[in-house]
Amino acid sequence: MNKDQKIYSILVVEDSLTDAARIKELLVELNFDFEIRYAKNFEEAAEVLSSDDKFFDVVLLDQTLPGISAHTLVNKMIDKVLFCPIILLTSNEGVDFSIKSISQGISDYLIKEDLTAAMLYKSIICSIERKKIFFSYDDAKTRYSDLFHLSPLPMWVYDLGTFHFLDVNEAVIKKYGYTKEEFLKMTIKEIWPEEDYPIFDEGVNSFSQYRDNFKKRYLRHKKKNGAIINVEVQSNIIYFKNQKVKLVIANDITKQMQHITTIEAQNKSLKDIAWTHSHVVRAPLAKMMSIIGFMKESGSIPLEYEELLTHFFNSGTELDAIIRDIVKKTETINKAEDK
Repeated sequence: MNKDQKIYSILVVEDSLTDAARIKELLVELNFDFEIRYAKNFEEAAEVLSSDDKFFDVVLLDQTLPGISAHTLVNKMIDKVLFCPIILLTSNEGVDFSIKSISQGISDYLIKEDLTAAMLYKSIICSIERKKIFFSYDDAKTRYSDLFHLSPLPMWVYDLGTFHFLDVNEAVIKKYGYTKEEFLKMTIKEIWPEEDYPIFDEGVNSFSQYRDNFKKRYLRHKKKNGAIINVEVQSNIIYFKNQKVKLVIANDITKQMQHITTIEAQNKSLKDIAWTHSHVVRAPLAKMMSIIGFMKESGSIPLEYEELLTHFFNSGTELDAIIRDIVKKTETINKAEDK
């Protein structure tokens, strides 16, 4: 076995000097460095664990210490440690209790009568690594909880089978007006306008709800006060309380949609104005310019009026250019919208 470069700090809680010496002998056999600290009873162990200047990698705990029951001992020791795994040292008679203790938070157990150096090393290393994984998972849950509950965007989790809300964040409550208790009694269909139910039914009966993760959808939702809002939603399947669920993020885009509607209405008005200029205004303008041209060519206009007619004709030409420019800009808007 290659030498482990880490120096392991170990607390041995054991009232038997013989058993404590045996554990040290087994540790010496192992090809790794360690620092060992002893405690003869729970009180001494509690005092050592309460010290701010000492962190242990593992606690080896005798299951039968004087003056305290095994059940109480396990519970109190678990309360005293956090990141540090606890390995129970037991006899053949105490195996059943040791197995039950694992569900309470004990990392592993070892039978004293059968204990070898290899078994001790394996138990220590595996217990330490399992504890790391546990806290890594626990940290991930904490980060998920923070991201979920502190998000400024409405987020909720719902059951893929029943469509009931399983959890909602504070932003959902503020946006939609329901309390959390009310949400947890509702299905996601109840925040849809009734006229959109056919769209909902078509969507939930499609396999697309099990894929298309984080694909954007644009829907309408109904708040508790009856107000309809436009939302952009994205969703993803996650595990929540050991079941597959859907996590949804909703962004209220009602104001953006209203802004777009206003712009579209303005563009339509501009098109109507351009069409009027192009077809209604230019028609009489063209007639007027034709009449002026005819009058100038007739030779029957007094000389003093010819210059005035020329000014009229030039003004008409300038007005026609302005109208053409308006029509051209409108056509540019039409092409941009078509794209």
